[in-house]
Amino acid sequence: MRIVLLAAPAALALTLSACASGAGADQYGSELQRLAADCEARGGILSPTGQQSGRPQLDNVCKITAQPSH
Repeated sequence: MRIVLLAAPAALALTLSACASGAGADQYGSELQRLAADCEARGGILSPTGQQSGRPQLDNVCKITAQPSH
């Protein structure tokens, strides 16, 4: 019983530290902004795919909304 009481706070601390924002969150945001800018330059809008892989290029798709010029 004591082992469970001691292990619970350690497990909680480990879980919370994994969710803490750090360099990974900044890198994801920077990559997402770059993808959005590239997509807009092609006449599209960046839309989520529904995936959550941690890689913005897999989690989003560029939907082209501009009409092609003739």
